[in-house]
Formats: sequence, structure tokens, C-alpha cells
Amino acid sequence: MAAGRTYLPTAARRSDSGRIILPRVNPTADSAARLDKWLWAVRIFKTRSLATDACRAGGVAVNDQPAKPARDVRAGETVTVRQGLVTRTLRVVGTPPARVGAKLVAEFCTDLTPATEFEKARVHRVQQLLAREKGAGRPTKRDRRRLDRLFE
Repeated sequence: MAAGRTYLPTAARRSDSGRIILPRVNPTADSAARLDKWLWAVRIFKTRSLATDACRAGGVAVNDQPAKPARDVRAGETVTVRQGLVTRTLRVVGTPPARVGAKLVAEFCTDLTPATEFEKARVHRVQQLLAREKGAGRPTKRDRRRLDRLFE
């Protein structure tokens, strides 16, 4: 590789100002993508291997059917992903050509997850903060300040 040279995906190009432009995907087109790659591309999982592992473990379903990582997803399908305590429900709108930025995720999927799912995770976090091990003694000054900040 030459120093200072940026290699772009085959479908990408540069604008006059030097910014990288990825091609827009028509959501109505009958395009399909591997499930693990789609989950990674729309930022549900940080790495593709984590998405693959979640599919293999049975934490991902498409149209209420357990799905393998290599299954193709198409526009209109519903993907259910179990992430810890939260079960996220997503509707596929399109398939991105590569991993997209956080601002562009809405063009490729619609989040149908009810607010109660996110509330479960928040409540669990608060309970962990309040829980103290038996025999841990009195809270320290730092612990008390954290609790005060939580209930303000």
C-alpha cells in the first residue's frame, strides 16, 4: 500500500470536496443480504463475528423463526434480536452496501422495539447500583454521593 492512499469499497467514490460517497440503495429493490452482515451493517452488533455468534446461539429470529447467520434478509421482514435483557424488534427497509454511519441506519431499518424493553434494562442497571453484598459494611462517602445523584 502506498503511503497516504485511501482504498475505498468498489462502489464508493469521492466527491469534489474529498468526502467518501457510498451509493444509495433503493429500499424497494429486491436486494438481499446475509443476516449476520446486515446486523453488523446497521450497527446492532459491534463486530460481524458477534452477530454470527448471536445467530448461532439462537438469539436472533426472522419473522418469528430462529435464523442462521447465512440466511438472507429482504425488505419487509421482521428481525428480533435478544441483547441481554432487551429484545429488539427491527423491520428491514433495505440492505446497505457496507457498514453505515449511525445517522444513516434509519434508511435501512425501522426500530419497532417497545419502550418497556429499554425500561427493563434501565431498571436492572439501577438495581445493580443499589445492591450491596452482604457483609460489605456501610456505604462509603463516594457510594453515598452516587446514590444521592441517582435520586435527585
